[in-house]
Amino acid sequence: MLITCPYCGPRDVIEFTYQGDGNRERPQPASQDLDAWNAYVYDRLNPAGDHNEIWQHSGGCRAHLRVVRNTLTHEILSTAFARGGHKTEGRP
Repeated sequence: MLITCPYCGPRDVIEFTYQGDGNRERPQPASQDLDAWNAYVYDRLNPAGDHNEIWQHSGGCRAHLRVVRNTLTHEILSTAFARGGHKTEGRP
């Protein structure tokens, strides 16, 4: 599987580290809602189809990326820097 880093270009998935679900929202740090924190830490979905994920280019520029990947086919639909920046569409 190839992931296109917006900075480095197409790279093999072995250069990247999966960082987690890109749709999760962290509770406010001061929140004492234990159910919200429990859900954030332990609950996971198993989506089928297009899914927003966070990956780090750990074997390259070390950038954090927002990757849209189809979980059924593993096709990479788009990549972008996690905190803004330029986006790439489709396959490399």
